[in-house]
Amino acid sequence: MQNNNISGMITWDEFIKIELRVGTIVRAESFPEAKKPAFKLWIDLGADLGIKKSSAQITDLYKIDQLPGIQVICVVNFAPRQISNFMSEVLVTGFPDSENRVILSTVERRVPNGARLF
Repeated sequence: MQNNNISGMITWDEFIKIELRVGTIVRAESFPEAKKPAFKLWIDLGADLGIKKSSAQITDLYKIDQLPGIQVICVVNFAPRQISNFMSEVLVTGFPDSENRVILSTVERRVPNGARLF
């Protein structure tokens, strides 16, 4: 069965260039300066990468006090991006639900921070 919603095929070599790693949210703050509602997140990506910052537009379904301790899947090799007065160093991934609210990508069971998705 053909899926017409796939935007284009990539090779394995292209895929492995994207570093998807798991990290644990250790801190979350409101981000009133952002153009779109967002939180500031600090994510522990293990000994090799340390704690990285991210801006995440997840305010519809998450509250600040619920976020610490959640393991999330991040793209760690995008160039840092300045968002208002905050430097976002990694991209936290998620999927839109039926109302276009972001649901965080996470893991079924805890894994070591910094583990890479293959």
